[in-house]
Amino acid sequence: MTPFAMRFTADPADIDELGHVNNAVWVRWIQDIAVAHWHAVADPAHHDAYIWVVTRHEIDYRGNMVAGDTVTAETWIGDPPKGARFDRHVRFVGDDGKVKVEARTTWAILDRATGRLVRVPKEVAAPFLGA
Repeated sequence: MTPFAMRFTADPADIDELGHVNNAVWVRWIQDIAVAHWHAVADPAHHDAYIWVVTRHEIDYRGNMVAGDTVTAETWIGDPPKGARFDRHVRFVGDDGKVKVEARTTWAILDRATGRLVRVPKEVAAPFLGA
């Protein structure tokens, strides 16, 4: 499936004492693109029935950004879900063409009404897997 893309620009409030985008901001952007992808692709009925929670982040920091810099983020689902879990990949590329951050985040799906883990339904996964 074609990756879902968004642009992010570093605000002065995103900058840490080292003069570049703070790690917590990268995590927020990872979540922001995941949520935007979910809302852009998932059936609206699934928004009401399920909610996702993060169980793991793996993040490789490869470059820095300063206030005013912009990156293009791409996210995609590589493999089919395993039970209640789904791995999402995210890559942030600067306007200079260099990868700034790469991440793999594991999300788990919960039944919104019960708050309990459920196996990822095939109809929920299908639009993200190109099926």
